[in-house]
Amino acid sequence: MKINIKTISELTGFSQATVSNALNNKRGVNKETAERILAVAREHGYLPELKIDNIKLVIYKKQGVVVSDTPFFSALIEGVEAESRSAGYETTICNLNQKDPNFEAVRDQLLSDPNCAILLLATEMQEEDMKPFENALAPIVVLDSWFEEMTFDAVLISNTDSVCNAVKYLINKGHKRIGYLRGNIRIKNFFYRDMGYQRALSGAGLPVEQKYTFSLTPTMEGAYEDMKNLLRQQPELPTAFFADNDIIALGAMRALQECGYKVPGDVSVIGFDDLPFGMISYPALTTIRVHKQEMGRTAVRRLIEIMKNNTGVKTKVQVCNTFVERDSVRDLNA
Repeated sequence: MKINIKTISELTGFSQATVSNALNNKRGVNKETAERILAVAREHGYLPELKIDNIKLVIYKKQGVVVSDTPFFSALIEGVEAESRSAGYETTICNLNQKDPNFEAVRDQLLSDPNCAILLLATEMQEEDMKPFENALAPIVVLDSWFEEMTFDAVLISNTDSVCNAVKYLINKGHKRIGYLRGNIRIKNFFYRDMGYQRALSGAGLPVEQKYTFSLTPTMEGAYEDMKNLLRQQPELPTAFFADNDIIALGAMRALQECGYKVPGDVSVIGFDDLPFGMISYPALTTIRVHKQEMGRTAVRRLIEIMKNNTGVKTKVQVCNTFVERDSVRDLNA
């Protein structure tokens, strides 16, 4: 005979109200309690066995400036969809925007649904934004970010090491005054890139000089306008810049050239991401290539592994990048 809520209450030791809330995916029941109740309900036939056939790619937007319609995120999504399809799963893209009036309701509904698996694109997220996701009933893998104080399965870019090696490349080319084109919205990726920049300079015995750090909006037009305004003040410039991403690098290069500076004759520039625009810019942009599709595929593979055999052990996977040498760096040793 099929059991009822009263029986599940007796089997689990939780009140009938708590059982009812858990079975109906209502708020106010913590993750461990809900999982225990749902497991007993399935075990005794009250609920059908859980079968996940849908992967939700949740695109979280906090400012909406960094996560935008760029080739970087398009390639990432392509990798997710291709790997999901080859494994027999459907992919649903869910936009979660903090500025939407119904943001919390949509987020809470997502977190209380055990019938899907979540890939969370967390590029713009900070620790306080991640906190509610610790109670998600669905299996979850975080994509493109990492949070030291929380334990999530994650797939992310190798930021610090890649930037450190890129700045060392500048040093080997004879540059001693190396600046930083810093995104004025501080996402986790930019924080770790800053660490790589500082580590390379420190390792070579070179100072990190604040006068060579220019804070720019991380959009093409924003970086261009900000850089142009800074150059009007005729600041002292370094011989080379590392930029937080290609969009900032390309916007700054355009401003430098309009203000009469030669790239790389007067100032060298290195970006990060390897967007297609970089190949056709003048000069072509030296940058760090992120293997975007492989990041998406790796995240899907890890999520499927969790769905099939969740050992409870969390993993952090860093996808290594490739340095791409083009024409935007001058060799001062020549």
